[in-house]
Amino acid sequence: MAEDQNCIFCKIVAGELPANPVWQDEDVIAIQDIAPKAPIHLLVIPKKHVADVVEAAADPKLSAAILRAVAEVARQEGLTDFNTVFNTGPNSGQSVFHVHGHILAGKNVWTGATD
Repeated sequence: MAEDQNCIFCKIVAGELPANPVWQDEDVIAIQDIAPKAPIHLLVIPKKHVADVVEAAADPKLSAAILRAVAEVARQEGLTDFNTVFNTGPNSGQSVFHVHGHILAGKNVWTGATD
């Protein structure tokens, strides 16, 4: 399914780079973030290469798969309070241009307080 041979997430999906998935199905993989910004920081990555959330929105099936994966990963991890962030564009902090959602928990991202 991976389409961009220079994309780090496509390489993870293709098995060319190591990653320890915490969850996956036929459309999406979830992994630990290598530079966590919270005690729990997971990435939900579609296996199909799509640049950002705007492009993903044009594919309702893919968008639904990503949101289902966020819900399943949160349930699996026992999370009831968490943030989901999709950065779009370099000025927003997007550094890998393959759409992915960040699941952040264990710390209030607004106040910095830990659970």
